[in-house]
Amino acid sequence: MALIACAFCKGKGKDPFGLLSKLADCQVCKGTGKVEVPWPMVECAFCKGSGIHPHSRITCSACRGKGRTAFRGAKEECLNCGGRGYKVDGNLPCSVCQGTGIVHKEGG
Repeated sequence: MALIACAFCKGKGKDPFGLLSKLADCQVCKGTGKVEVPWPMVECAFCKGSGIHPHSRITCSACRGKGRTAFRGAKEECLNCGGRGYKVDGNLPCSVCQGTGIVHKEGG
């Protein structure tokens, strides 16, 4: 496991949108500013590492707001989404790579 800065709140520990209050804790890191992600990890292609769901103010459904996801083994670009992490309009993660933009390499 690796302890990294929370992507959703950018390590500040507060709700980045102040929806409940300017003082409300970040829902992803619970106010600590840090999150644990299994190692090795890759940047989330769906939210481009921001932790924020594209076109909204909620946590990314692919990485759960962490900005990174665990990925072990040899990898290659997902052919279903072309490495973007989404297939059509960016509202849902790719069903093949689950938003990572990569898949396990054949024979790897």
